[in-house]
Amino acid sequence: MTILAEPEWQDRRRAHEQRVGEWTKPHRERAGRGEKHPVHDFLFEYYRFRPSWLERWHPGPDVVLQGAAAREYLRWPEYHETEHGIGLNLPAFPPHRRESLAWMVNLLRLTTERPPQFACYGLHEWAMVYRQTPEEVRHNAWPLRFPPEELARIVEAQPVRCSHFDAFRFFTAPARPLNKLQPTRAETPAFEQRGCLHANMDLYKWAFKFAPFTPGELVADCFALARDIRETDMRASPYDFSALGFAPVRIETPEGRTEYEIQQRDFAERSQPLRTRLIAVGLRLLAG
Repeated sequence: MTILAEPEWQDRRRAHEQRVGEWTKPHRERAGRGEKHPVHDFLFEYYRFRPSWLERWHPGPDVVLQGAAAREYLRWPEYHETEHGIGLNLPAFPPHRRESLAWMVNLLRLTTERPPQFACYGLHEWAMVYRQTPEEVRHNAWPLRFPPEELARIVEAQPVRCSHFDAFRFFTAPARPLNKLQPTRAETPAFEQRGCLHANMDLYKWAFKFAPFTPGELVADCFALARDIRETDMRASPYDFSALGFAPVRIETPEGRTEYEIQQRDFAERSQPLRTRLIAVGLRLLAG
């Protein structure tokens, strides 16, 4: 058990709020103006974890908060009062969620143990617009870097090796047969590997899925990684986001593919400590 005096945990909470505010404040300001950011809004829209929830700091399992201000945490049913202060009540973790938690821990373990693959070169985004009309393209407010026929030629000239179901499911119908793998939702644990940008981005999803039992700093660390990955993902896409300050990673060239793989390997390395921490939290919750 870790016991935090009020000044200590208040400092940690303020640091967390200031850190995530650098991400949530611009998002709220854009929303207030009715503006869309095709790169940075994704983490709030696709993952559907509200900015206000991301801003909330929670200490995580086996941490007790002291001081009168800690009683505000009792508004969440997952907290209770102990002889040392206010902390999470681990037995309050809903029994019906234990199955999904055990599934997540197993997925993260398998991803940790499986050798990473680094040869996809971000073609999943290209496969999502392959053989589409301009009206069908998801981010059609932004230009593509190539006309449709040239874009299709680039996709067809390289092996498509997407292992992530939640990327593969957005492939256009003509692009799906081009993929070397045919992942399904049920087979996710058999395909997930840490070389995949989306598998590493999803660490944010697994972190917030079990809030408030997940420490706030861990949720924020996973968001920070996901944000960096999202930028690379869109820079390597067929879209031209240079007007937003995102220079393309030109995966249609050997130099661009090398640049992409360097970043991909860096993300795989950065993901491992986060995955380890998430596994530890999951096992602690399963142990009660």
